[in-house]
Amino acid sequence: MAKYTAEDIKVLKGLEAVRKRPAMYIGGTSVEGLHHLVYEVVDNSIDEAMAGYCDTINVYINEDNSITVEDNGRGIPVDIHPVEKIPAVTLVLTTLHAGGKFDNKNYKVSGGLHGVGISVVNALSEWLVVEVKREGKIYTQRFEKGTPTTDLEVIGQTKESGTVITFLPDKGIFEITEFSYDILLKRLRELAFLNKGIKISLTDRRTDKSETFQYDKGLVSFVEYLSKTKNKLFDEPVYFNITEGSVLVELAFLYTDTYSSTIYTFANSINTAEGGVHLSAFKSVLTKTINRYAKANNLVKGNVVFNGDDVREGIVAVLSVRLPNPQFEGQTKTKLVNTDIKNVIQTKLYEKLNEYFEEHPQIAKLIIDKVSRAFNAREAARKAKELVRRKTVFESKGLPGKLADCQEKDPLKAELFLVEGDSAGGSAKQARDRVYQAILPLKGKILNTERTNLKKVLESEEIRNIITAIGSGVNESFNIDDVRYHKIIIMTDADVDGSHIQTLILTLFFRYFRELIENGYIYIAQPPLYRCKIGKKEFYIKDEKQMKEFLVNKGIDDFTPIVDGKELSKDEFRVILDKLLVYEGMVDKLSKVYPSEEIIRCLSIVSPSLDDFNDEDGIKDRLNACLKENSQILIKQIEQQGDSFVFRFEIDNEDKEIFISKEFFNSHEYKLISQYAPSKNMLGLPPFKAKVKGELIEFKTIKDMLSFIEDRAKKGLEIQRYKGLGEMNPEQLWETTMDPKTRRLLQVTISDAEEADRVFNMLMGNNPQLRKEFIEKNAKFVKHLDV
Repeated sequence: MAKYTAEDIKVLKGLEAVRKRPAMYIGGTSVEGLHHLVYEVVDNSIDEAMAGYCDTINVYINEDNSITVEDNGRGIPVDIHPVEKIPAVTLVLTTLHAGGKFDNKNYKVSGGLHGVGISVVNALSEWLVVEVKREGKIYTQRFEKGTPTTDLEVIGQTKESGTVITFLPDKGIFEITEFSYDILLKRLRELAFLNKGIKISLTDRRTDKSETFQYDKGLVSFVEYLSKTKNKLFDEPVYFNITEGSVLVELAFLYTDTYSSTIYTFANSINTAEGGVHLSAFKSVLTKTINRYAKANNLVKGNVVFNGDDVREGIVAVLSVRLPNPQFEGQTKTKLVNTDIKNVIQTKLYEKLNEYFEEHPQIAKLIIDKVSRAFNAREAARKAKELVRRKTVFESKGLPGKLADCQEKDPLKAELFLVEGDSAGGSAKQARDRVYQAILPLKGKILNTERTNLKKVLESEEIRNIITAIGSGVNESFNIDDVRYHKIIIMTDADVDGSHIQTLILTLFFRYFRELIENGYIYIAQPPLYRCKIGKKEFYIKDEKQMKEFLVNKGIDDFTPIVDGKELSKDEFRVILDKLLVYEGMVDKLSKVYPSEEIIRCLSIVSPSLDDFNDEDGIKDRLNACLKENSQILIKQIEQQGDSFVFRFEIDNEDKEIFISKEFFNSHEYKLISQYAPSKNMLGLPPFKAKVKGELIEFKTIKDMLSFIEDRAKKGLEIQRYKGLGEMNPEQLWETTMDPKTRRLLQVTISDAEEADRVFNMLMGNNPQLRKEFIEKNAKFVKHLDV
């Protein structure tokens, strides 16, 4: 037996424990954990704002993927700590549980729970630099992996105050170290809503994207934002602000004509995604108030009692609480457990809600009408479910007749394929491994659950089959532990109808089975788009990008470009070609938005700045000189109109014009296309020459050369583009789409529930104008359209 003595007990000192077990402090080392670092630093600035000392917070994603967070608060103290004998800022950055939030003197409320936030960020960074503006001086100190590498020193004088933290996450700890602008944008926008009047900005220095948020109406603006794609029952959100001792409760809500509820809760600006006592208390108060008012005013008949689902159908609400000593489950703070907040909500909020209903009887009646319809639909749905249960008593195992179940009973190992069409379903049943793969064919398009209530959902045979096959129940009877398969795979054709069916199924899961998505059970099969055949050899290509790469690689065999009399090697040409393909792809994309490929090409080559357009004749001459070499276009006039430039030009003796927004010249796309434009010059000037199997060939344009390479690759190649699963025989379906060794699955996740709710409501809801605007904005980017 191995010895186990005192020597085997390891003590992790300082921040070693954080580096050894980062997940304990930030929840993980993937995307969520990476962005949690930023939240921890920003939360410190928000604490300054909540204390009344800060009104501006700026966040920057730097070009090297480091993060800078800057505020105009008081600045972290820099004087020597009386016990530890080091500067307070150094102590805060290097010691767990060191901070100014434990005695409630400096911060009445704060987002921090354990006081470990900024020190954890320091520990998990390759380097961190702190800059403090305080008491007329600017102080700075540098750390590497949590350890100071310089002393705190004064580097200048200032009249300002605040703290600037810049850090670079440690590549040795994080699986991903590239920050997402969109993920950070969502959180910062959220914080601006929650902290009325505070200005928060995000700037991405990698792309020059930037946005600033400031909401003087706070939670009211938040609710308006969340409900902007929905039809509201009344215009102005209901808003309450309740202060009880050191506890603050803010609530804003309104009702829409949708069938789902959208409720977000926060504690000290921390998103409590798993809810907690404040959410439970709010739900209870809302249900109690509506039932009391309905009975007292004879708005319901008999012994009707609304339940929580009834009163929350169609609601959009944001509840924010602030309290001195928040208690959460876990460092990542997703569930509030303070019981003292419960009493405040159950008494004070109950009083406020009752007062509001009494003073606004018209709005109260609109809400109760909506709740009554939800109650009636729920009762009808209950009867429908009872009918379903009675029917299943007489069926084998109560499973749908169409379901070809698997032998495996362990949900962790079992897979369910939801397959479009009986024909493809038949092929899938033959192709599958019946030990662990179940098949449920779906007939046609299922019901759009965004536009209907639970009663109609349960009346749909196809949806009942899905619910019964999964086994989890629905609505109040849903139980994640009863799910029969931990891989539920949507498998549809690669055409418009297939995409529509995917969207309908995802809408069902998002609205009624969101926990399946949140637990990672939902996947989308990715069958290949192409089958290729050369002689007797067959192979599959997954998508357009891979097909392009395949054709280029095949087409440049025995193709030798000649530049300035020198023959390029295949490797040299490949490097140039990769850049040219990126460039041509971007030109193609942008010319759909601004319909003149020639002008887009010349803008990328000349690469003018916005200031260059102040000299209209000068920029016109430069562009025309470029166009003369590449096209028959002549620009006659460039005029500024509002936020756009109007390019008026002549082509083939016909006058035309295009509008190009001024934003374009500061965009990431413009920077990239200008960056890749020089690749055109890597092959010299036209005509472009190449030897093909020893024969010299000339090309007028790069585009002609690329088309020649692609056409050459297609000789002797049979290409079949799959649109329907039924076009594959069972062996092909297994090999390409169902075999775990070779298939590709796309896991469905929810990184931004607010945005997902908005998009589902926009695309699948009852407002056709929103869909029309979306289509008009995005139609130009469609590559393949089945009509």
